[in-house]
Amino acid sequence: METAIVIGLFAFFIIWRIIPTKGVKQINTAQLKNELAADKNKQLIDVRTPGEYKNNHIRGFKNIPLNELVEKAPKQLKLEQEIVVICQSGMRSNKASKLLKKLGFKNVSNVKGGMSAWF
Repeated sequence: METAIVIGLFAFFIIWRIIPTKGVKQINTAQLKNELAADKNKQLIDVRTPGEYKNNHIRGFKNIPLNELVEKAPKQLKLEQEIVVICQSGMRSNKASKLLKKLGFKNVSNVKGGMSAWF
């Protein structure tokens, strides 16, 4: 009985982390390419570690690691301007998108698949 409860709670936790946040736009890398070409007035944030960012990143994206986002976002980002968030796979950027919404940012997009899907 206890094992079933633990497994259920674990499954809920995993699903909760994966489910897109209400109000966060989910885009794929093809849509990102179109948006980058069409609109230069976006805040582009890469939430990977500095080492990951240094090895490979998309020009124009600013590195604010996930663990520094809550501290740096209010100081470095504009609340009303659209934010596009990317990481390696889409998991950290999804978490970052949730954090940004909680901090009051209005227009947040998460890149599904992250840098792994960038072609």
